[in-house]
Amino acid sequence: MAAVTVARRHTVSVVVHLVLAVIALAFLAPLLWLVTASFDGDAPLAAQLPSAVTLDNFGAVLSWELSGRPLWNGLVMCGGAALISVVAAVLCAYPLSRYQLRFRRPFRYVVLFASGLPMTAVMVPVYSMFVQLRLIDSMFGTTLFLAATSLPIAIWMTKNFMDGVPISLEEAAWVDGASAMQALRSIVLPLILPGMSVVAIFTFITAWGNFFVPFVLLLDPAKQPASVGVFTFFGQGGLIAYGQLAAYSIVYTAPVVLLYLLVTRTLGGAFSLAGAIKH
Repeated sequence: MAAVTVARRHTVSVVVHLVLAVIALAFLAPLLWLVTASFDGDAPLAAQLPSAVTLDNFGAVLSWELSGRPLWNGLVMCGGAALISVVAAVLCAYPLSRYQLRFRRPFRYVVLFASGLPMTAVMVPVYSMFVQLRLIDSMFGTTLFLAATSLPIAIWMTKNFMDGVPISLEEAAWVDGASAMQALRSIVLPLILPGMSVVAIFTFITAWGNFFVPFVLLLDPAKQPASVGVFTFFGQGGLIAYGQLAAYSIVYTAPVVLLYLLVTRTLGGAFSLAGAIKH
């Protein structure tokens, strides 16, 4: 019986690893094309080793008009959206985590439901509202809306991080005369800093990859982020500069990868409250 059980577990393990390998290949295949095409002067749609490795594709896309300004616009809008979303999420999640509000449970479910709304379902009324408020073609207005789209899930995540902070730490600060906001700033926020970095990265990446919102709300090409700039490489009649498109995609992905590596190296992936509870 033991031998049969071991054999069955081995078979299940092999099947699971094969399925995971197939899924990994499905994700790696486009990345393989991205790398090979970016160094190929005559890159086709299929992935293949370039006949002659060249940096001409990167030279063609590395200019202020083509990639510099769109990347800067994206950094400003997405960074602003992440900052606004994190601040608003902290202020909204704190009473949900600490106070016994009458409508806390319905509000939490409304927040969770809002995080699942498709963007296309709200763009028509949002566009109408932006026209009335004269925020069309406004980077600030687009930043606010990008922050609002990530706010529901940011509130939900922030509340879960705050629930992990023992309220006894805040009670000790209250006894010493600290107000609720002082306790939030001095006790809670330092302990959930790694968690807030996760929320900020999530908001930034979500906004960075958002094509539909800036495409609809920003009309001036000089204000559009890099996610919309990808249209530059799709010409008329179905002609596409695949090599330049691949090189631009790598440049477009670089800020997100660098941000992730920087934050993971600086803050780490986890935090502990054990030391704080002992003291």
